[in-house]
Amino acid sequence: MISNFLRSILSEKPDPVSAEDAHIALAALLVRIAKSDSQYDKSEVETIKRVLIKQFKMSEEKSISTIETAEQMEAEAPDTVRFTRALKNTIPYESRRQIIEGLWQVALADGARDSQEDAIIRLAAKLLGVTDVQSAEARKSAQTSQTGK
Repeated sequence: MISNFLRSILSEKPDPVSAEDAHIALAALLVRIAKSDSQYDKSEVETIKRVLIKQFKMSEEKSISTIETAEQMEAEAPDTVRFTRALKNTIPYESRRQIIEGLWQVALADGARDSQEDAIIRLAAKLLGVTDVQSAEARKSAQTSQTGK
């Protein structure tokens, strides 16, 4: 399954992906954000799990298996563009701001902002057609949900 999906997203003209593959693509993007500061800890994994459960109405069990698959996928995929392309072709425009909010939640899960995480989120937002203003709003919303304020 992973090799077929990887082959699909790595091709010049990728085939449309299934909803399940879009879930894996988002999870892989979230894993990439979490790992970009060289610290991939339990708080980030828990945040990824919460984002997947909220975004896709997944069970906790399904979110855990999706994260495991996404970790393998993230390690094998060469760049972020492939994941965002799979999402852009599957996720309606109206839902993309929520994806960026999920990315911010993971980036902020360890309590610190990192320039690498910021750069990946900026790239993902641009590729998904989310404006800088929408991304800033998503970041503020993620910060608020984290601090409870």
